Amino acid sequence: MTLGTPDAEPRLLVVARIGRPHGLHGELTVEVRTDDPDERFAPGAVLGTEPAERGPVTIMRSFVHGGRWVLALEGIENRTAAEALRDTLLLVRIDDLPPIADLDEFYDHQLVGLQARLADGTPVGVVRDVVHGPAGDLLAIERGADRELLVPFLRQMVPTVDIEVGYVEVRPPEGLLEL
Repeated sequence: MTLGTPDAEPRLLVVARIGRPHGLHGELTVEVRTDDPDERFAPGAVLGTEPAERGPVTIMRSFVHGGRWVLALEGIENRTAAEALRDTLLLVRIDDLPPIADLDEFYDHQLVGLQARLADGTPVGVVRDVVHGPAGDLLAIERGADRELLVPFLRQMVPTVDIEVGYVEVRPPEGLLEL
């Protein structure tokens, strides 16, 4: 999910949503929405917030406990203060993201909004989301009013991604487009 517009504020990317407090000393659990939590939640990292009046926040420490990320933020010293931040989104500026060296990897925000088309150029729809599931990633392609197509984000199914031109080529299994 991205916030902001190119003409106004810098575009922001959601990297986490604050959940419930962890313990009595202001630590918070977070629902991670980034593929690099070690970097995003490193001590000293500054993250924007939505709503904006709750931040920015600075990470003091972070760790994984019971399979969940837990953050300690500067100035949040007790459970009451931590509870006041529940459901706050943590954000980074898209412009601050490092470039990806692997030509076959993409940030989700680079894919969202691309046109989806077949090899012959026939339009299929628009990529509206990237769904990260336990069995792999899926492109959620909007095909019109209340119609969505989920295509596994595998080279066999999505052989071409052209960010510059603004499209992905999809090769869905036979019959999938008719569902």
